Amino acid sequence: MTMNKASGPNSNTRTEPFVKVIAVVATLGGLLFGYDTGVISGALLFMGPELNLTPFTMGLVTSSLLFGAAFGALLSGHFAAAAGRKKIILVLAVIFAAGALGTSMAPNVEWMIFFRLVLGVAVGGAAATVPVYIAEIAPANRRGQLVTLQELMIVSGQMLAYISNAGFNAAWGGETTWRWMLAVATLPAVLLFFGMMFMPDTPRWYAMKGRLAEARRVLERTRARQDVEWELTEIEETLAEEEQQRPRLRELRKPWLFKLFLIGMGIAVIQQLTGVNTIMYYAPTMLKAVGMDDSAALFATIANGVISVVMTFVGIWLLGKIGRRTMTMLGQFGCTACLIFIGVVTFFMPETVNGQPDMWRSYMVLLGMLMFLSFQQGALSPVTWLLLSEIFPTRLRGIFMGGAVFAMWIANFLISLMFPVLLASVGLAGAFFIFALVGIGGAIFVIKCVPETRNRSLEQIEHYLHETLSRDEAEIREPVGRPINKTS
Repeated sequence: MTMNKASGPNSNTRTEPFVKVIAVVATLGGLLFGYDTGVISGALLFMGPELNLTPFTMGLVTSSLLFGAAFGALLSGHFAAAAGRKKIILVLAVIFAAGALGTSMAPNVEWMIFFRLVLGVAVGGAAATVPVYIAEIAPANRRGQLVTLQELMIVSGQMLAYISNAGFNAAWGGETTWRWMLAVATLPAVLLFFGMMFMPDTPRWYAMKGRLAEARRVLERTRARQDVEWELTEIEETLAEEEQQRPRLRELRKPWLFKLFLIGMGIAVIQQLTGVNTIMYYAPTMLKAVGMDDSAALFATIANGVISVVMTFVGIWLLGKIGRRTMTMLGQFGCTACLIFIGVVTFFMPETVNGQPDMWRSYMVLLGMLMFLSFQQGALSPVTWLLLSEIFPTRLRGIFMGGAVFAMWIANFLISLMFPVLLASVGLAGAFFIFALVGIGGAIFVIKCVPETRNRSLEQIEHYLHETLSRDEAEIREPVGRPINKTS
């Protein structure tokens, strides 16, 4: 199926106000994602004595959320196709609230780890479901900016966590400060639940279930009048080609779908292999290692949160100006260069001057971190979530998205778990040089595999990737020197 240019979406069509409301409500899941992953860095300072944390159990408390997130992504992706994107987000809101209350009242480390796992299920589910929900409900010409609201809310949640940690400590302090830090996350979970009660499901999900009247009503509320008919027709035609098939993992036997799934997992994983979460979770530890005192290191962590939010706005603006592939290359190349910069600074600059820590070395490492986050949050992270929400076929999108985000969280879990060991064994410079080496491999993957999806509807992207990946497979199988038989 190919769409006429005249029948496609009008790039000048305004975004209906209701779409913006839907995007803001849904991305409260991203705010919770960010807060729950960021708050633990401050809470650990206070919960240690009360819960008798050892270094090992402290690592378990931190990384258990990431492990739970991997399975939350997988499960939500599987159930989203059956139950609908909206219902999954409602369930996730309840899990967020239960996890936040559970961690804030945990009597011992075992219960803390359990409720962090519960929170992880919600975090991973939100990571997999919210971008898909927004991508399917947004017009093609505004999908980029609206999907990346998720990334903006994630980094805003992390920044709020850093600020609230400092605020609670300054206002109350004491042994129970960490419980209030963790309990605050209940409020946006309640807002997410009640907000989503009034939101529709996506037109593509309604159409997939044969509920075309409801799909039309959603399109009429979220599209300009002239775009409703062509988009509903396009959705119906795409689904008609697949109506005899149910979404099953065995479809990965199809070469083009298997290759697309691998590309999606690769896009998801390279975002983590830059080492971004080692900077987000361990920034104070690294800055103390290069000479900063406790208060300076904590203040610098807030700076990381602020620069992440600012650069996410830049990323949202950039998505309206340049292509997805170009933006992925910009982010990957920039992050890798910054990792090399931090490695060079920590390796070559002296640790002490006249018996005192060399503060210039500390400031240069902080500068490298802020530059890294500028590329990560201003380019690589926003475009990663957007690409994952776009490239998978409609019928398999929930399952494939869940699998890709599962791979992302497993990578996050392993890197976060192993980074302290890496730091102890090869030092800060060695750790960043290793990340840079991996980043070079990621850059090669981006050049060879990442597609361009800008200004295409989701159905057009699906047909484009089907043709491209099937053609690549045919070219591999065709003997050299023989033309490919197009009629076969």
